Amino acid sequence: MRQIASRENSHFKALKKLCRSGRERRKTGQVLLDGMHLIEVCAQLSVPLQELVVSESGLQRIEIADYLASGDTSDLLTVLSDVLFAELATVETPSGIMAMIRQPLPAHALNHAIDTVLLDGIQDPGNLGSILRSAAAAGFRQVLLASDCAQAWSPKTLRAGMGAHFRLDLHEGCDLPAFLGAYRGQAVVTALDAPAALYSLALSEPVAWVFGSEGQGVRPDVAESTRLRVRIPMPGESESLNVAAAAAICLFETVRQRR
Repeated sequence: MRQIASRENSHFKALKKLCRSGRERRKTGQVLLDGMHLIEVCAQLSVPLQELVVSESGLQRIEIADYLASGDTSDLLTVLSDVLFAELATVETPSGIMAMIRQPLPAHALNHAIDTVLLDGIQDPGNLGSILRSAAAAGFRQVLLASDCAQAWSPKTLRAGMGAHFRLDLHEGCDLPAFLGAYRGQAVVTALDAPAALYSLALSEPVAWVFGSEGQGVRPDVAESTRLRVRIPMPGESESLNVAAAAAICLFETVRQRR
């Protein structure tokens, strides 16, 4: 067990950099999971942990104490003072426990004939994590992210995804028009001015749903590579939907039709 109480400690500095820097996560291939829920998902799916980071007060929490007592984690354990742990935390009320893992690689190569979610310019980590959570829940496994999306494995995206990451093949930095050009199902993008309504669309074939940035939508080259444009009917007075809400509606309309 390692115990750290100083900000000058080199290992603490490395942990802090991993929390805050996407470049550091890409360089090391490591990510930090914040909270017991994500750690329990790793246990369920046999994802190996490289390190457990626990606050001094976290050691006193029943859930964390029971987890630490359930296996031999002493060689993995780093204990931080509450002040230092709070500097790593991604939420106002720290969870008390984090785990370091090696970032999982996609289990499967890109497949141009299966249900897919394509994300273009989704820059808010909360929205991105919510979309990944909906995709996993709806049975979509393959997700492609353009290079201008938020980082899929950042702490904030991971928290919003609630474990969905580990049930998806996540491909980051993708050329979306190139994928769409070779896609053998139907590719669909939502647009406020589209003539066809979502519920008139037949979704029995493999489908690639394309969702764009919160403010600008999909880029022109991505839109031009997409065969179908549909709108989500909104009889109320809202001008538009949050992209995570729009994605959930479209993905679960796919589920509804196939059932």
